[in-house]
Amino acid sequence: MSEQDDTDQMNGADSLVQTLLDSGLDTCFTNPGTSEMHFVAALDHVPGMRSILVLQEGVATGAADGYYRMAGKPACTLLHLGPGLANGLSNLHNAKKAGSGVVNIVGEHAVTHIELDAPLTSDIEGIARPVSHWVHTSMSAADVGADAARAVQAANVAPGQVATLMLPSDTAWNEGGAVAPALEPAQRPAFDEAALEEAVAALSGPDSLLLLGGAALSAEMLEIAGRIAAKTGCKLLSEWANARQERGAGRVVVNRVPYPIDQALETLAPFKRIVLLGARAPIGFFAYPNKPAILTAEGTQITNLCTTAQDIAGALDALCRGVGAADTPPAHVAEAATPDKPSGPLEPGGIAQALARTIPEDAIIIDEAITTGRAFFPATAGAPKHTWVNNCGGSIGYGMPVAIGAAVACPDRKVMALIGDGSAMYTVQALWTMAREGLDITIVIFANRVYKILRGELTNVGVSNAGPKAMDMLSLDQPTLEFAQMAKSMGVEATQVSDCEALELAIETGLAHKGPYLIEAVM
Repeated sequence: MSEQDDTDQMNGADSLVQTLLDSGLDTCFTNPGTSEMHFVAALDHVPGMRSILVLQEGVATGAADGYYRMAGKPACTLLHLGPGLANGLSNLHNAKKAGSGVVNIVGEHAVTHIELDAPLTSDIEGIARPVSHWVHTSMSAADVGADAARAVQAANVAPGQVATLMLPSDTAWNEGGAVAPALEPAQRPAFDEAALEEAVAALSGPDSLLLLGGAALSAEMLEIAGRIAAKTGCKLLSEWANARQERGAGRVVVNRVPYPIDQALETLAPFKRIVLLGARAPIGFFAYPNKPAILTAEGTQITNLCTTAQDIAGALDALCRGVGAADTPPAHVAEAATPDKPSGPLEPGGIAQALARTIPEDAIIIDEAITTGRAFFPATAGAPKHTWVNNCGGSIGYGMPVAIGAAVACPDRKVMALIGDGSAMYTVQALWTMAREGLDITIVIFANRVYKILRGELTNVGVSNAGPKAMDMLSLDQPTLEFAQMAKSMGVEATQVSDCEALELAIETGLAHKGPYLIEAVM
């Protein structure tokens, strides 16, 4: 309880912090302002909350996303009014698409001040709704604790939801706050048992596909999927972007549906029957002239056995028993493999080899390498066991903030953040928080000094005669970004490399270093 004098009543902010703690939420990524000062003060009154300062709200929301992916429980953010929330929307979008549980605490003007239309007055609930599953404003200090408990309960709805609670400053400073008990999270709903028979029949031979996503990509679930593949001869794939996938030697290998639309169409063309388990039917990221948005072949039978919010473990177990694979050894188990030492200038294949040679056991890989990273997945299948984390929402600038959350959630595991240079500039402030907290993160920035993915997209959308003005909009070399210098200015040790041998040595150095270490890989 609060350490206030026994004769004092608890204020709303103290009741909020204590209720969050009692509900299992003990980590807050924060960028507060005036309206949130009583929450900040409550961190001293009520012990137990780890509060981590960030320099931009998109770092806070991305860190909360990464924390949930690795801890399996929500963290909260503390954001300043509508503009502060708005600064964090991009990574809340990514968190929502990833199925991550996040509790946003957003300050609001005192009720009596809102009617004055002060400069920072805004429609905070309106800003929050597109990226939140649950939105609410506390109306009195007496309500705050119960509202906080409901927010945590909402964030824990499977697979994870974004809950945003507005805290008017008078509800924080007024007395009359009451700690609310934790609320039980809702149970995952059952999978579609009516679709089970069709799913069992569909998985037969190499023209059938079991498409996996969500919790189906845990090590245990992948082993069951491997048994199904061994028994039925079906193929296994995952969605292109996954919140978390377990990989490496001894685990079942599952490749992803490719991002480039032509490659995706080619990959999916052979399949006449697809069973979805925690995944959506494949669609393109964008519309392209004269190309389909639905990536499966015409006439493909698609059976949706289980959504990512439903009982994936139960569905996979029932499917395994249905095809008679319970005692079948799994197929596609990765063997340990170390590629040859790469040499020469940095290019995707050589970089992939260097990564495969250096990924340590139980590492967490945060992948925002965009174009450079497309070669990484096949090359690292036989690396030591590790977790791979993707951007599920497509909004760039997620990688370094998510790495913060992952490192806070798993302090005993090495985190590697693989980041494109264009993406890195969206949330470069994350480096400061990594240094301040001493987080064990090795960051590799792939500095090709262009928005390379967008140069490819020019062709994909049918632009065949891009001129110098168009190309100038996609270049990052006027002036050149110097990431090693930026990192050092924020307290992060850093180096710059330009060939594969130096990259491998730098990664080894970074992994041996305690705390953050940045490698600028100039391509």
